[in-house]
Amino acid sequence: ATTPRCWCLTWPPDLYFVTTFTQEFFTMFTSLQNPLALASRLLLAALFLPAGISKLTGFAGTVGYITSVGLPMPTVAAAVAAAVEVLGSLALIFGVGTRFAALALAFFTLVASFFFHAYWNLPADKQMMQQLMFFKNVGVTGGLLALAAFGAGAWSLDARRSDR
Repeated sequence: ATTPRCWCLTWPPDLYFVTTFTQEFFTMFTSLQNPLALASRLLLAALFLPAGISKLTGFAGTVGYITSVGLPMPTVAAAVAAAVEVLGSLALIFGVGTRFAALALAFFTLVASFFFHAYWNLPADKQMMQQLMFFKNVGVTGGLLALAAFGAGAWSLDARRSDR
């Protein structure tokens, strides 16, 4: 028997190889589940924590910006936004109340996107940046919803509390 020159000439494929490769592939991702969950929490918090702190340190500017968009009670809105971003970020970092924090941040992000990145209300030459920011927020919301759905992982205070 001759050996084929190309793997594509060996059809059907070796089912033992395909099955073994598939099992090892999924085992690898299972072993990465907790580090990836931690990484997702930290990366999402890295987006919200500095934003929340800047809202607190530049509170008057935040109130002015919210006022410029026409939202009611801008001082209350600024305080709520800062609280959601700072407390939500800390919850994600430590993995405590992660599902609730992720849902709160997802709701906040999606609602804020419609008020602060309403690219459809701008002239065509001004739309691109706001459209990018809007859809970036949509993507962040998707990541937060995945975190809410699947939880913080084993490397979190949520997991330690559930072990008791």
